[in-house]
Amino acid sequence: MATAPLTTTVSTTAPARSYAGPMVLMTTLFFLFGAVTNFNDVLMPYLKDVCQLTDLQSSAVQSAFFGAYFLMSLPAGWVLKKLGYQRGIVVGLLIMAGGALLFIPAANSRAFGLFLTALSVLGAGITLLQVAANPYVSILGPARGAAARVSVVGVANNFGGALSPLVGGLVLFGGSVALKARLAALPLAERLAEESQLVKGPYVGLAVFLVLLAALFFFLVKLPDIEGIAEDATEEDRPMAAGRTSALAFPHLVLGVVAIFVYVGVEVGLGSFLIRYGESQGIRQLSAFTQSLVQGLNVATNYALVLFGKEPSAIDTTAGFTKGVGAVLVSSYWFGSLVGRLVGIPLLLKFNNRVLLVAVCAAGTALVGASILSTGETALWLIVLCGLMNSIMWPVIFPLAITGLGSFTKQGSSYLIMAIVGGALIPPLMGWLATNGGGLRVAFVVPALCYVYLLFYALSGYRVR
Repeated sequence: MATAPLTTTVSTTAPARSYAGPMVLMTTLFFLFGAVTNFNDVLMPYLKDVCQLTDLQSSAVQSAFFGAYFLMSLPAGWVLKKLGYQRGIVVGLLIMAGGALLFIPAANSRAFGLFLTALSVLGAGITLLQVAANPYVSILGPARGAAARVSVVGVANNFGGALSPLVGGLVLFGGSVALKARLAALPLAERLAEESQLVKGPYVGLAVFLVLLAALFFFLVKLPDIEGIAEDATEEDRPMAAGRTSALAFPHLVLGVVAIFVYVGVEVGLGSFLIRYGESQGIRQLSAFTQSLVQGLNVATNYALVLFGKEPSAIDTTAGFTKGVGAVLVSSYWFGSLVGRLVGIPLLLKFNNRVLLVAVCAAGTALVGASILSTGETALWLIVLCGLMNSIMWPVIFPLAITGLGSFTKQGSSYLIMAIVGGALIPPLMGWLATNGGGLRVAFVVPALCYVYLLFYALSGYRVR
């Protein structure tokens, strides 16, 4: 997820010092957020096969993970109040490590419920980290550099999100031709049992990394203590807040919460179903462009398999669309968000942010609509391009939604963070339609309608009333 820009400032003047070390650690955390979150996009079709699920059942992967944002946001605030930022980060990392280790018994038993439990624990840990790290980055250093710091960690978040589906596709869907032939020859139960073990390597490696990172934060690193964040309304905000008793008394904030809900839902939903959408197209021959892209990225990342004790192997592009090819397209979808973020930073400084939001929302609506009416690779690439459109939505919608809230800004920000639960609810809705309503083409009407709402918010809903 993108980071949440806050408008608060430090109430006391911080002593002159270098924040480079803490910023490196925070950037590492945001890379981790993106990598762990977007790995679910390849985990979902993998578990659909290994656990023999329907599209609706497999969408519970995102519900289990993103549901934690809704359930854990308020408890996470209480934990941070008791422990402070640094110890809260340590606890969040250890909770994530516990969730990652639960993938071992889940893989051994092939129990989908245990996989969902592992994802829920992983999501709870990452929620605690998000609630701690988002405001911490905003106030870590001089106020004039807050936007730059948020942009840096946002790019790291996008980069991790673009890289993990690529590596995940190699680990879960890769393997030599001989290995694939051997697995295909096994009875179904034996093949699924063997394939279920593939997921253990990535999550054991993640758990080890998280424990080492937690030890680093606990024993070796001393993060600056930042206290007393100002919550007072500015003079120009006070008239808008006069007579209101809650952030929910501002219609543009309520509409903004819905906008964040559908934005996260459409972003997660498109990435989650991209591989299944490709499989439904029945593509037997890939274009030269797609083959070149897959082979090029395969060469660039293949040796990451060595980290998981496996030999590098090429993705077969001669058999048409496969899950391995789909993982590359998922990575391309998230890479588009990274490129859009990098390009969007100067554009947002130069042009009216709301006008840019109107443009990308209209483009997203058109791309999904055109994809529904198209077939083959064209339909897939139109969805991949949506990643580029999604890139600037969070950093524009969030400040629009909290405009004029005054002393209710912190409360409004909490509601917006909780709206990330859209990532838990929109994919199952798509899965239900795919299973019961006529297939994935019908299911993709949901993200099209989400973009229509976002366009409404950009045109009218943002107005402070």
